[in-house]
Amino acid sequence: MNAAFVGTGRLVRLAARRDRVQLPVWLVTITIVYAISVSSLKGLYPTQEDLHLIAVSSAVSPVVLATNGLVSGDSLGAVVAAQTLLFLALAAGLMSTMAVVRHTRQNEETGRAELVGASVVGRRALLTAALIVATAANVALALLLTVVSLGFGLPLSGSVALAVATAAAGIAFASVAAVSAQVAEGARAANGLAGAALGVAFLLRAVGDSAATVDPGGVSVTSMWVSWLSPIGWAQQIRPFDEDAWWVLVLFAVFTVAATWTAYELTGRRDHGAGLVQPRPGPDRAASWLPTAWGFAWRIQRTTLMWWALGIVVLAATYGSVANEMNNFLDEGGAVADMMKQLGGGAQGLTDAYFAMIFLMMALVGSGYAVQAVLRTHGEETSGRVEPLLSTALGRVPWMLAHIGVVTIGVIVLQIATGVTLAVSYGLTVGDVTGSLGNLLPASLAFVPAVLLVEAMAVLCVGVVPRRAASVAWGVFAVWLLIGQLGILLDLPQAVLDLSPFVHVPPVPAAEVRVLPLLVLLVLAVLTMTAGIGALRRRDLVVQ
Repeated sequence: MNAAFVGTGRLVRLAARRDRVQLPVWLVTITIVYAISVSSLKGLYPTQEDLHLIAVSSAVSPVVLATNGLVSGDSLGAVVAAQTLLFLALAAGLMSTMAVVRHTRQNEETGRAELVGASVVGRRALLTAALIVATAANVALALLLTVVSLGFGLPLSGSVALAVATAAAGIAFASVAAVSAQVAEGARAANGLAGAALGVAFLLRAVGDSAATVDPGGVSVTSMWVSWLSPIGWAQQIRPFDEDAWWVLVLFAVFTVAATWTAYELTGRRDHGAGLVQPRPGPDRAASWLPTAWGFAWRIQRTTLMWWALGIVVLAATYGSVANEMNNFLDEGGAVADMMKQLGGGAQGLTDAYFAMIFLMMALVGSGYAVQAVLRTHGEETSGRVEPLLSTALGRVPWMLAHIGVVTIGVIVLQIATGVTLAVSYGLTVGDVTGSLGNLLPASLAFVPAVLLVEAMAVLCVGVVPRRAASVAWGVFAVWLLIGQLGILLDLPQAVLDLSPFVHVPPVPAAEVRVLPLLVLLVLAVLTMTAGIGALRRRDLVVQ
């Protein structure tokens, strides 16, 4: 074996052991969402006429093409691919980038890589092990998706094509993360670069698909060339359940090999623990607010908030700008309009139902920020950086309260950004920005108590189960997400629906805001945070 790869096998086993909880949670969650989506689509479009109608309606709407993806036919499999492949590719890409960064740049940041490197381990072994684990996870995901597709009676060839397209996208972005881990100096910066690449790929595909041309039959579209610049676009160009264009996998292979080779070359050109892009030196003197609990918490949390705010503004601007056209699309009625009304809490007006669904989705995105930001405190603890802080006059409770306060302010800022961006982008299309602000901004703020309860649950996990805080917090959030998004469509019992805090928020702006449920959510959030802080105060610090 080449000396640069010595020890790869043992590092693969070590990485697999570290991810024995996180990766299975990712795989199970993605598979469950896909299975629920297929089941819902079969129920919504039981006949070939229904399938043909949704395929034609989607193919002629630039909005649907930009948000859902490529349409390749009117069979059940083709409709499933059009509605789910974009989500699957994004989820696989996110899972892969986080796994690769976790086992490369994060290991260097925490000092684990230096300890491992002191033994008989090659220079490229750590990166190779991370890529092997990410590839194995995507192969496992492909197998799970194939089994689910076959379980719903979808054709074998198309089922395999859909699964392989998802895995290929995930592996491609794993190689992108390998490059970002060499360029950036910290794990957060590396995840940010990889996430930005994922966002650019999504936008390129959206631009290319929104300008697609429809074939004479009206059930298939041909994307603009811009879509071919995106790995997510390549996944859709395989066209599962229609053409099954396997030759597109050549593009994935070339891209992945080129990115992986680049990552290996960069590995040998940088110092251990350093990135190719060096951070800018800070000012000679620290700001007066920095040596405080709140100032230090803000310094740590601000980058996370910035990236989430940027993503939310882009999403909100996109959804707001197409709201008027989406209303025209839904005005045709049928199963799509009925589904939108169900997701919008039974709103009668299509525009209100659309915005109610968008506000719910954006609140779930904001909740993802809350979980990640709270878990940042757990990262500070396990890395050993919080121990020197607590050896001073700063106590655990003020330290945690400062982080909770910064995250809470971040949650409110993100909800305000959602409401303002949606209102402005929609108001510009209908010529009434002021009226849109007065209607949509309060609706966005109505979700703050529900998001704060998600934040509080993450605080409780950090306090009570610190060694499993990330897995438990993300797992609970995933359950609430599924109930909030799909519980109504699946006709789940009310007792199950009540488990999600988002179910208790009225479908604004279609319905009036009821104060009592929001107050109850707010009280529950405060009590849960108090319990989490109390548990943190009583337990020992966890250092890995």
